[in-house]
Amino acid sequence: MQMELPASNSPAIRRCSSKSLPLVNSHSRCGIQCRKVVDISPPSLSRTRKPSRRISASANFPCDEHLEPHNFGKKKWFHFVGVGGSGLSALAMLAIKQGHVVSGSDIAWSGYMDALKEAGASLYIGHSETNLQGNGDVSSLPDAVVVSSAVPSGNVEISIAKSCGVPVYKRGAWLGKITEDYNLIAVSGSHGKSTTTSMLAYVLKAMGDDLTAVVGAQVPQFSGANVIHGHGRNFVLEADEYDACFLGLSPHVTIVTNVDWEHVDIFQDEGAVIEVFRKFLGQIRTGGHLILNGDRHDHSSIDAFSLLNLPKEISEALDDTESLSAYLCSSRYNITTFGMSSYNDWQASSISSNSIGGCDYKLCHKGQAVVDISLQIPGVHNVLNSLAVIAALSAIFGDERQVYESIHMVKSHLKNFKGVSRRFEFIGAIHGYHIFDDYAHHPTEVRAVLQAARKMFPSKELLVVFQPHTYSRLAAMKSEFASSFTETNQVIITEIYAAREANFWSISGEDLARSITSPPCDFIPCLDNVVDRLVDMVSKDPYHQMVILTLGAGDITTVGRKLLKKLQQIFK
Repeated sequence: MQMELPASNSPAIRRCSSKSLPLVNSHSRCGIQCRKVVDISPPSLSRTRKPSRRISASANFPCDEHLEPHNFGKKKWFHFVGVGGSGLSALAMLAIKQGHVVSGSDIAWSGYMDALKEAGASLYIGHSETNLQGNGDVSSLPDAVVVSSAVPSGNVEISIAKSCGVPVYKRGAWLGKITEDYNLIAVSGSHGKSTTTSMLAYVLKAMGDDLTAVVGAQVPQFSGANVIHGHGRNFVLEADEYDACFLGLSPHVTIVTNVDWEHVDIFQDEGAVIEVFRKFLGQIRTGGHLILNGDRHDHSSIDAFSLLNLPKEISEALDDTESLSAYLCSSRYNITTFGMSSYNDWQASSISSNSIGGCDYKLCHKGQAVVDISLQIPGVHNVLNSLAVIAALSAIFGDERQVYESIHMVKSHLKNFKGVSRRFEFIGAIHGYHIFDDYAHHPTEVRAVLQAARKMFPSKELLVVFQPHTYSRLAAMKSEFASSFTETNQVIITEIYAAREANFWSISGEDLARSITSPPCDFIPCLDNVVDRLVDMVSKDPYHQMVILTLGAGDITTVGRKLLKKLQQIFK
């Protein structure tokens, strides 16, 4: 999909240390008994924050109140421009499940559109005035047009809608509108949003909550693919920082899984990322709850911990013998931290691989062992995602004692969660080869999934096919990408998936391939040629023990299935 590019003909990409940013609030005390306490509350944005209602949830989740779609009443017609993307397709599907008529357009077909078409949406390839002409079931014009962040403001359908007086909403504004009457649990962060959102929604649903959820990825265990439509008060939402989309929300509970420099086409440097996340914390409703990854990353100048605004003398003195919560206070909301360090409220220790391909760990709360947790999805990053879910459940329950009472139920549901599509997704196996696919398109994500793959298959060779995603990201992070493949035995780099961008940086996938000094790396621009190379390799030695892993957010996802199909034809 296309988007409006930065005004500059050659956008500058630079880094700066988050340490140079001014603190949002000065060091102060609050009226609770604790040590030297820091009020970390960011200032609210200009509009008045609504107070948080108590989130009605218990171990049995009684549904004493049902909600209808916000302010929509009778059946309406909503048109979605850029409907093929993960974010807008989920909102379109939710509108269908709420009983509305849905249409949408995009410049190319996507897998997300298959489910929408099956559900009854009218979908168009290309943008045209005719896409907004009379829908006999409802009216002659849509009641609202919802627009993806990736769609240029001069899009013909946007122009026609505005000229006809049809309300036009960007995705962030629409999310704010449809969630404002719910108890909103917003899952944010640079990485892990989709998995954490779907894991939390899955556990709540399994525990009996009649919730609504919207996820930016397909979830095989959801009958609605990437949405759950319920009638209860809770709404679990993947809250995206791209284009500052999440600033239209007013969450009761906010999760921050981590903070990293990502979406370099939007955020010029690390400081811009920190700034937008701090603004987002200002959106939390009074009396609400912040769930935050409290681990410090000494190798990086940016992480979720930096959002806490701790004075230097406290953050440097903090060690694993103390509780981070002893130093934290917010005048507007509660704060719970999670992570690997024992100073966090919720912590994982004794992490190990298990027999079902995932991770086991010991769950600790404020330094005390609680229960052993088993996941069937691999990787330390998913351990952290599950900690965020457990911490969020404690906030949703409103009483940590209820979490303790229900912990064995939570443990069972966490173990049953199978993950999200394109997150270390198993495509198939043939003879000695296992084929997986993953969405990883940032150096942090690449390292995480490769570490998980190595732990899962310690004795197999690992071959990675990586498709860089967007010119701007590779231009900004080429050196970080080049050092991200150390867990592998072989790497193939393809040409860049441009997505919404033009190549102002004169960069190619070959530039990355030349930068990788170890392991051995080949540059094969065309995906079909990659498939041919892999077919030839497997055919020559079909019983060699190897994992083939495709990585990237573009059409690299087609490679694994094409490869498997050709190999099955050869070895049938």
